[in-house]
Amino acid sequence: MIDPLERWREYGEKPDFAGLLTFGGLPYTEDPAELEGIDVAVVGAPTDDLVSDRPGTRFAPRAIRSASCPPGEHLEAKIDAFAELRMVDFGDAPVLPADAARSHAAIEATVGQVLAAGAIPIVLGGDHSIAEPDIRACAAKHGPVGLVHFDTHTDTGTEVFGVEVSHGTPMYRLVENGSVDPARYVQIGLRGYWPGPPEFAWQAEKGITSFFAHDVRKLGIEEVVERTLGIVGDGPVFISIDVDVLDPAFAPGTGTPEPGGLSSAELLWATRTVAAGLDVVGADIVEVIPTAVGSADVTALVAERTVRELMTGIALHRS
Repeated sequence: MIDPLERWREYGEKPDFAGLLTFGGLPYTEDPAELEGIDVAVVGAPTDDLVSDRPGTRFAPRAIRSASCPPGEHLEAKIDAFAELRMVDFGDAPVLPADAARSHAAIEATVGQVLAAGAIPIVLGGDHSIAEPDIRACAAKHGPVGLVHFDTHTDTGTEVFGVEVSHGTPMYRLVENGSVDPARYVQIGLRGYWPGPPEFAWQAEKGITSFFAHDVRKLGIEEVVERTLGIVGDGPVFISIDVDVLDPAFAPGTGTPEPGGLSSAELLWATRTVAAGLDVVGADIVEVIPTAVGSADVTALVAERTVRELMTGIALHRS
């Protein structure tokens, strides 16, 4: 009989509720020197100081890690990203509660360490304002990036409640500062009642492409993704996923829920397909508000599986 301790050590075979809490049981490090040779690093960004509605996304990185399951071959894609890619959990950026500017600086610096080592950062938010330091760091390394943005909202406001730095403004600021190439920027899943004509007029002027939720229903997610791949094309790309792109039936734990969204099946397939078809240099998933523990939290669970689809797509792209 094999000693259970030996199985843990030799095979990494342990239940998902046991052991150190890392994403999918990945090796843990906070040492940039240990990123040498790594393909993907998971980074937490536990901050929600810039939300305009429900708070709580600061607890999401821990909840998403808690919802993760052991590695294994993707039954549809026929590939195990954990076997194909060298990955680590790089811990959380040293955010500072109530000081959003310093938290964003810490996130940008931590993501920058991952990029400096030649790895791809996948960031667990946090509210959507973290996309600004995430993408700024990627653009500093790779130049202006394309952007595939899954969201209910465009997040291209010039301000929210009179505040210029918010979870509703990062994409406007990233385009304006040259971090994102608007001609290679595609939004998927928009619906609801915000933003309004001024924001969409600015987007049209910049050449940003928007696929609304009704476009997904009319065209099908496959056609929307195919068109997205053609628009974004070659070059470095960032994928930013706000979990509120999903219908609240699939992701009730989020700050600004809006009925009529994508299904979890649509988002998982789209995420994997986009990541497999493009040169992904970074990604984040944001706006998860945990509502339960572990896999009982359906929002954290779908966020965790979305990250796995990102990893699977990256593995497919490299293979």
